[in-house]
Amino acid sequence: MQSEAGLTTLQEPQATSKSPVGPGTLILVVGPSGAGKDTLLTLARSRLPPHERLLYARRLVTRPTADDEDHDSLTEQEFAQALASSTFALAWRAHGLGYALGPEVKTHLRQGHTVVANGSRATLAHASRDFSSLRVVLVTAPPDVLSHRLAARAREHPEDIRERLERPGHMPVPPDLIIENTGAPQAGAERLAAFIAAQMRVFY
Repeated sequence: MQSEAGLTTLQEPQATSKSPVGPGTLILVVGPSGAGKDTLLTLARSRLPPHERLLYARRLVTRPTADDEDHDSLTEQEFAQALASSTFALAWRAHGLGYALGPEVKTHLRQGHTVVANGSRATLAHASRDFSSLRVVLVTAPPDVLSHRLAARAREHPEDIRERLERPGHMPVPPDLIIENTGAPQAGAERLAAFIAAQMRVFY
C-alpha cells in the first residue's frame, strides 16, 4: 500500500481477520528523517531503570549497520521470507529499503508488556487496527534543521535528502505527544522518558 511519497506500508495478507495484539501497549516514536528519534530514544532509555515489562524494540533494516545507527541488519531475501511468513509485527519500505519490527514485539505485547519502537508514520493506520493499545509520539523539527542533520549524516545524496524533506507529513493517527526536537536533545528525552513512565505508572 503506497501511503507517502517514497514510502510503502507492508501488510500481512490475513491481518484483517486477526484480533488486535495486546493487552500490552505499543509506543511508536515516529517523525521525519533527521528529527532525532534514535537520539531521543537512547537518551530516554538511559533515564529509566530497566524493567522486565518494558522492551525497547530494535528495527530490522535491509542495510548494513553503521556505528551511529541503532538497528539490526537483514538481507532482502531474509526480509521477503519473513514478510511472506507473517513474522514481522510491522513492516514497511522506504527509499528502496525494507524496515520491520520483529516478532518479539507481539510476544511482549501479548504478555501485557510495554514496547517502545522507532516506527514510521506510514504504519500508523495499520498499527491502530492491529494493536489493542497504541500510543504515538511525534518527533519533529523545522525543515532547515532536518536538512542540516541529514547532510551531516553523509549517508544520502542531496537528491535523496530533498526527497525525504518533501515527504508529506500525514498523520492518520493523532499523536499522543509531540516533541519539537530543536534544542538540546536532553529536553526532548526527558519528555519522552516521562511519557514512557506514565504508560507504566503501575511499575515506576
